[in-house]
Amino acid sequence: MTGFGKAEGIVGKRKYTVEVRSLNSKQLDLNLRIPSMFREKELDIRTWLSDRIQRGKADLLVYYESLEVEKRMTLNIPLIEAYYADLKAMSDRVGMPDSDFLNSIMRIPDVLKQENSELEEHEWKGLMNIVEEAYKKFDGYRSVEGDKLAKDFDMRVELIRKTREALQEPIKARNEKVREKLRNNLEELIPADKVDQNRFEQELIYYLERLDISEENQRLETNCQHFEEELKGEASGKKLGFISQEIGREINTIGSKANDAEMQRLVVVMKDELEKIKEQINNVL
Repeated sequence: MTGFGKAEGIVGKRKYTVEVRSLNSKQLDLNLRIPSMFREKELDIRTWLSDRIQRGKADLLVYYESLEVEKRMTLNIPLIEAYYADLKAMSDRVGMPDSDFLNSIMRIPDVLKQENSELEEHEWKGLMNIVEEAYKKFDGYRSVEGDKLAKDFDMRVELIRKTREALQEPIKARNEKVREKLRNNLEELIPADKVDQNRFEQELIYYLERLDISEENQRLETNCQHFEEELKGEASGKKLGFISQEIGREINTIGSKANDAEMQRLVVVMKDELEKIKEQINNVL
């Protein structure tokens, strides 16, 4: 499910900005971009977020700006002294005049080293407070999106139900067409006065029973009601997915028994709405 949350706060001498965002995805794919000083806590942050986000391609971004000048690099004094001694000894041995050794030494790798910044407990707690604030905004965003999604589901399921009801008239028309077609085919072979009407009606009933969709129609209505009831509660995306599969099974069976152009058209309408529901179910937690 899509979401976005952003929070800012000052911890010590730094101003931190935290962003939590996600895009739709069936599974949870969580990516963290945090300052190196918090790497030791990366697993804790990841676990905390995974328990709450659950699904989606999600990102946590943490960046900061210093409110005071910070010393980032330090001189490796022992290494510099060692290089200087070696260069001075070489200069004296070959009789070279004194040179600007220090300028040359500063170009050598490792004479400047990153200052180690150990994470203090108050910094960790301060950052987590900002992360929690960003998540709350992120979750609020997703709640709004979830309400919109629920309304969309409700509208599409209701359309499926109305389309199901609209099948009743085409069913009557189809049965009448089948009756006339069978009678005409029979009369081409046997004179009308030779036809056993009782036997004809029995055969007609048998044929129409094979095309009967009353059970599928009822199960479709029941499944649509079940979907709407779960939608009003706290149904998971997986449960709604199972119900939508049952809805699809009944629609497909109705389509296979339709044997009528108008009925097939209505079946296509229901299938189209169901596919849109399935696409969005992947975004429900």
